[in-house]
Amino acid sequence: MIQNALIIIKPDGVSKGLMGAVFNKFAKANLELVGLKTVKAEVEEAEKHYHHLRDKPYFQETVRYLAGEFHKKKELVIIAYHGKDAIKKCRKIAGATNPEKAHPESIRGAYGRITTKGLYENVVHVSSDLREAEREVKLWFRPEDLTKHLYPTRTKIFNRVKIKVWI
Repeated sequence: MIQNALIIIKPDGVSKGLMGAVFNKFAKANLELVGLKTVKAEVEEAEKHYHHLRDKPYFQETVRYLAGEFHKKKELVIIAYHGKDAIKKCRKIAGATNPEKAHPESIRGAYGRITTKGLYENVVHVSSDLREAEREVKLWFRPEDLTKHLYPTRTKIFNRVKIKVWI
């Protein structure tokens, strides 16, 4: 099945200079790269991204981690892939969320760690399913940021300029 997947190289991955290693691993998945950008996440964006964890005791710490509060570099690298079984392939490359349980050749197994406070510094985020992939792509990218039309859009006039927005 043709799918879209969103990948985020988190601040620990950026701080450790792992962008090239991460890209090399995902390049082997034979997927089409359709979006790429570097951003500094605000707390509000991180809260939207991790909204499904809002009731968990570790929510605020996870939000602060994604917003870069624990690392020298606060940037995120946001990547959108498109292709056959994109989510399954990307999740396998990333490995288990817990770095200690991830396959040693996966990104999280090779580069992740658990801090003394119990926070998983697992280098990357990968969409969990089709619904989350769509929500995440729409959260981090505007339609014109992508090289491929992934989801329906509509045209909106803003200050007399036509722009595409997600439906």
